[in-house]
Amino acid sequence: MLLQIIAHTPRWVFAVFALLVWLGSKQLLAGRVSLTRVTILPIAMAGLSVYGVLSAFGDSPMALAGWAVAAAVAVALVLQRPLPAATRYDPDTRSFHVAGSAVPLALMMGIFFTKYVVGVQIALHPELAHHHNFALAIGTLYGAFSGIFAGRTLRLWKLAIRRDRAIANGQPA
Repeated sequence: MLLQIIAHTPRWVFAVFALLVWLGSKQLLAGRVSLTRVTILPIAMAGLSVYGVLSAFGDSPMALAGWAVAAAVAVALVLQRPLPAATRYDPDTRSFHVAGSAVPLALMMGIFFTKYVVGVQIALHPELAHHHNFALAIGTLYGAFSGIFAGRTLRLWKLAIRRDRAIANGQPA
């Protein structure tokens, strides 16, 4: 049955998978990342997760509420954690030096495989699209992924804002 599922998967799904693996793998290594790029990736991943909720459950209040609450909780939890010690912000180039991390890759794969598995499950069992507990659980999972992404980005933005304020107040960069 697994081979049948994979055989009936559209080719573009494999291209999206490869793209996400490539993007996530790039983040395994330390490097410089612009403020723009730090912002775009979480927005894109949140969009993909919201699309996952909407494509599976329509505008189900349970799924959307689960997404929103989980995203807010995850953001709050991530914001309580300090940035890795190696993280630096360069106000001249508006970029960050960040340590390599497997977290973005894991989050991307989580969103991708959640979307894939939910799509397969709903294709095999269409009644799941109307099951409130299933919608709530999946919406919550998507929201947690998005919230972690957003929280990680907000921590970097907070660092950038602190550094910019310090410079504006005449403190050394």
